[in-house]
Amino acid sequence: MTGTVSLPVWLFLLILLFAAVTFASHFLFPSVRWFFRRRLERAVKRLNDRLQRPIEPFKLARRHDMIQRLSYDPAVVQAVVAHAQAEGVPEAVAFEEAQRYAREIVPSFSASLYFGFAARAARFIGTSLYRVRLAHYDEEALQAVDPEAAVVFVMNHRSNVDYVLVTFMAAERSALAYAVGEWARVWPLSRLIRAMGAYFIRRKSRNDLYRRVLAAYVRLATQAGVTQAMFPEGGLSLDGALAEPRLGLLKYITEAYSPDGRDVVFVPVALNYDRVLEDQVLIAAGDAGKRRFKARIGVVTRYWLRLLWLRLRGKYHRFGYAAVSFGAPVSLRGYFEANPEAETEALAQALMDRIAGLVPVLPVPLVAWLMLRCGPMGRDDLQRAFRDVAVRLPDLSLHLPRSDTAYAVEVGVRNLVERRILAEEDGRFRVLPGHDDTLSYYANSIRHLMVPLEQDFCSSEENSATAGS
Repeated sequence: MTGTVSLPVWLFLLILLFAAVTFASHFLFPSVRWFFRRRLERAVKRLNDRLQRPIEPFKLARRHDMIQRLSYDPAVVQAVVAHAQAEGVPEAVAFEEAQRYAREIVPSFSASLYFGFAARAARFIGTSLYRVRLAHYDEEALQAVDPEAAVVFVMNHRSNVDYVLVTFMAAERSALAYAVGEWARVWPLSRLIRAMGAYFIRRKSRNDLYRRVLAAYVRLATQAGVTQAMFPEGGLSLDGALAEPRLGLLKYITEAYSPDGRDVVFVPVALNYDRVLEDQVLIAAGDAGKRRFKARIGVVTRYWLRLLWLRLRGKYHRFGYAAVSFGAPVSLRGYFEANPEAETEALAQALMDRIAGLVPVLPVPLVAWLMLRCGPMGRDDLQRAFRDVAVRLPDLSLHLPRSDTAYAVEVGVRNLVERRILAEEDGRFRVLPGHDDTLSYYANSIRHLMVPLEQDFCSSEENSATAGS
């Protein structure tokens, strides 16, 4: 037992390596993980103390555990059996497919990344691009929301900057879990977005098993009280106007709701911009009739580098105003109590109607609407028409910069002139050839609010006469 054993050096080193790995995996790594997890728990506790809606334990669970929980959910297991029978494949194969979908959907939320980086980066990017304004905020109604309810922000979708604005404007309330489309599943962007708590969805998938897995995840998140954000339109607006709501995620949420369980509260959110960065890409996609965007990562990178270069040279100017309105919340329990026979379609339309009534009226959209409605106009005529519209719109709709009509018109006109959409000739502003679609894109964002005013502002006959003069 005390004799000497001779070993080759390579074997001795191999034994040492195995011993080191065993020590690390059984003693060192668990201790390190425990140390950092304790620090993380204390950090999350401090963070929850200042948030109006604390981060739910569901979001802090390990991603592997959530994937397993989703994969073995009774509804998913039932869907796996049905899929195996329908496709004629072994249940093990169908189960592996369901697990692949679960891995694709489930996020890996990091509180430190979300609040330490994402919320601050969103604030920096948003305020660097726009003069961001809170157009309307029903604070009393939002403060009265049941703390135990699952809150879902429902928003119109104008730009990919929507994510940025709402993230930092809601950062004092809670961490939002976005449903994002295929565009975000690009490495390394996908890792960052997943760590921010977003979950990926295939908007056009017809696979029944995939939809069952997605529905199960939305149900689990809603029942756990996760604060979510969704776009009922299902995609970016191609013409600037509000689109008809799609039922998808909203239907999953309503199907998961139980009168005896946790309430779900929808908060309508409306956004609008003086300039949408992707406007030409969206307009081109709308003209082509296909929701395919040609903007490649190289084009986007060059665009951001150009903005950075202008900023370094002191020649960078922000793209006008961006405004966000938060409306009165809608309790799903209260809605169904008042409308016991209502279907998801009716709820979706009711939410879209609320969003429509909250859309902020900004300088560029209003100038665009007046130019299309009345034809070539002088600066004084524009100011007079702008003022007439302003006094007739509800206070929650209009955002008047500096409470000054002349300044608001100047902001709108300057933005459109610098983009070579309008030009001043003989003291009157005219739409340059080939830019009517761009002007319509911005006017469409508020056109639904202008319907009661149309008969008082430049009839079609007057418009034709003015344009021909």
